[in-house]
Amino acid sequence: MKNINYSLLELATLCKNKSASDAIERATKGAEHIDNLGFTRLWLAEHHNMEHIASSATSVLIGHIAGKTKNIRVGSGGIMLPNHSPLVIAEQFGTLESIYPNRIDLGLGRAPGTDQVTAMALRRNNLNTAFYFKDDVLALQKYFSDENVSSKVRAFPGEGLDIPIWILGSSTDSAYLAAELGLPYAFAAHFAPAMLKSASEIYRMNFRPSEQLQEPYFMVCVNIVAAETDEEASYLSTSLQNLFAGIITNRRMPLSAPTEKPIYHGIPEIEQAVQSMTSSTFTGTAKTLSNKLQQLINEVQAQEIMTTNYIFDDEKRLKSFDIIKEAFDQINQE
Repeated sequence: MKNINYSLLELATLCKNKSASDAIERATKGAEHIDNLGFTRLWLAEHHNMEHIASSATSVLIGHIAGKTKNIRVGSGGIMLPNHSPLVIAEQFGTLESIYPNRIDLGLGRAPGTDQVTAMALRRNNLNTAFYFKDDVLALQKYFSDENVSSKVRAFPGEGLDIPIWILGSSTDSAYLAAELGLPYAFAAHFAPAMLKSASEIYRMNFRPSEQLQEPYFMVCVNIVAAETDEEASYLSTSLQNLFAGIITNRRMPLSAPTEKPIYHGIPEIEQAVQSMTSSTFTGTAKTLSNKLQQLINEVQAQEIMTTNYIFDDEKRLKSFDIIKEAFDQINQE
């Protein structure tokens, strides 16, 4: 088996009593740390109208993180393409690739990254843009192509640059599209794990080789909470669980310190909903994680695992990256 790559999804989540500036600084320090550890890539997620997330201007933040790191690939996980003109995204990522050559990824999603009212504000009251997702992906590919040289509309910077495009998704629809276009596929099991196995199978069975990719490349994003003991990891994971409870109950909150029990303990409806959303969450020591993650990798034939990190304490967050590296070192030695 080939080595399994490991990467980070960063939302620049605000911690309790902290500002957006603090969240971006925390994300930057995390990026510098995993750059030194040898993580493959760091992606930033586009979200809007969310008080406790600082990654809404995703392209701007990608440039900032890329400027503070040396080796790690930096990209979008993802750009919600229906919110934007493909030409604008081609120019933005063409500019990023020109500044940071061979280090920029462009992950694309169909969802708005927000609620419907905000989506209408982003899309100028035209919610039909989501129906043209495939066409917009193809338009982006054309803007990056040398073959666009004779077109009346061209992307500068962008044209002729080799910027890997990924399809992101949490359903089987995205799996079919990634397979049809012959693009790498990233599945969002960190919040929508239900269709993970089906999407993996559909992607592999229907994959068509392309100029960008000759064989399927499947990445799974999961939640990982790593610590020096299994008990500590379980305790630290309550910050993640409480955060998801706020999403489910529409009482969103910043990332907060762990609690002895989840704040919704004893409320079956919320307990079940949080468990459903976070079932692709892995906690424990390096040894525990390597065993659990190896099972997942075998089950869905993943080439890469991307992790979120919702650990509240800054030092424990950085330590968790060390432990995650150790876990993947063990997986790749087997």
